[in-house]
Amino acid sequence: MDDPGLTPLQRRTLALLRRGEAVVFDQAFVARLQGDIDEAFELFEKRLDGETVFMSKHKLSSVLGCEVQHLLDDAFVWSPAVAGGQVAHRAIQLMVNWRGEPVPADVVDEAIARLADDDTSLGDWIAGLTEADRADLTGVAVEKLIKFLECFPPLDKRAAPTTESTVRWPVEGAIMLSGKVDLTIGRTAGDESRKVIIDLKTGWAAPKHREDLRFYALVETLRTQVPPRKLASFYLDAGQPVVEDVTQATLLTASRRMLDAVNAEIELRIEGRAPVKRPGASCRWCPLAGECPEGVAHLARRREHDDIEVTGDA
Repeated sequence: MDDPGLTPLQRRTLALLRRGEAVVFDQAFVARLQGDIDEAFELFEKRLDGETVFMSKHKLSSVLGCEVQHLLDDAFVWSPAVAGGQVAHRAIQLMVNWRGEPVPADVVDEAIARLADDDTSLGDWIAGLTEADRADLTGVAVEKLIKFLECFPPLDKRAAPTTESTVRWPVEGAIMLSGKVDLTIGRTAGDESRKVIIDLKTGWAAPKHREDLRFYALVETLRTQVPPRKLASFYLDAGQPVVEDVTQATLLTASRRMLDAVNAEIELRIEGRAPVKRPGASCRWCPLAGECPEGVAHLARRREHDDIEVTGDA
């Protein structure tokens, strides 16, 4: 019976996490999937000329989007709004394993202190914050942590909840697939698929979020030989998940997308193919947006579409 102390949101999340009928993938399918990827990687390595390819969910989306933007130097700069998500993820990691019922602000303070000690660009940025900027960062992270607590019930340790889990495959080679999963629930038992892979999101749903999770499912399958059973993008602002069962089609689609991305990366960075402009959502933060005719036109169409939706004009 459900805990009467849970909120409706927490009960809905609990229903999502519960297992139904056992899910067992055909091991022959898993072997064929890996065999096809191994064969493709061998062909790719012959074209790498000693270079390596590191493929993450971000790089996948980037190289399959606008190739011109993909090849630009990364001018990333930390801000309280951007760093708040990283702090909230560390706070959630602490909260999942924290004894008792800590105050969210206290957990966020501890997360910030731990991140500041890390030898990373984020740690350096946090260490140099003014008190006002630190307060802004704390506020952003506390808001995200509270929304997580409103959406998720206390996670039973028997379900092996894991946060910020790094997955990589293979162990060596010129091509590496890697990701960091926000939250994983469950663990495999024999050939049975029990894991649920969850990405925590704010803002609006986007098709790339589902593609990101499918990439994680693919890497998890290659790493353990047992696919996860379910994927969920959980939108904390809306309190709603977008859920997908993992199927053979899911993994085949993720495999084809990953191989297309590796091929494009080799063509662009190793073989010198000219990049292709592909206007899209990333035009909003592209440093070339003001001087790219295709990007300017796309953003104008996007603004016009948004205005029509707001005013209700046909």
